[in-house]
Amino acid sequence: MTDNEIINKAKETLGNIAIEITNPAPRRIFLKVDKKDLVEAVQRLKQGLDYNFLSTISGLDKGEVFEVLYHFTNEFAVLTVRTTTSRNDPKIPTITGVIPGAILYERELQDMFGLVIENIPDPRPLVLPDDWPANVYPLRKDWKYERPVEKIPGGE
Repeated sequence: MTDNEIINKAKETLGNIAIEITNPAPRRIFLKVDKKDLVEAVQRLKQGLDYNFLSTISGLDKGEVFEVLYHFTNEFAVLTVRTTTSRNDPKIPTITGVIPGAILYERELQDMFGLVIENIPDPRPLVLPDDWPANVYPLRKDWKYERPVEKIPGGE
């Protein structure tokens, strides 16, 4: 299946859910959807285009919004589903009802960006230590790391 065939099939499968579909490189397809349509889009891609394998979810802090990218792979191409959420109300729906393995990536988004994943089955922190301060998210652009003062034994 060629990139153009995948794009045409995606347009047919998704209808007006697809805000934008681009093909920036061979075997790479980007699809933009509204966050309210995310679960439906993933379900349709899984059923209609055989995108069953979620290789990862990544996030970007773009200032006023967070962009969340869901990277799916099949034998023909990598398809990235992109959606955004406001920094003031950073909520997105879970896709674990469609792709159960997404839970680890979604928990990581909660830890690292402070996104609220609505209806996630297990919202516990995943990668940050138990004593990590509340409301401190290391992948946000406004996060600043302050190195602790080193103390040399026997020194002043």
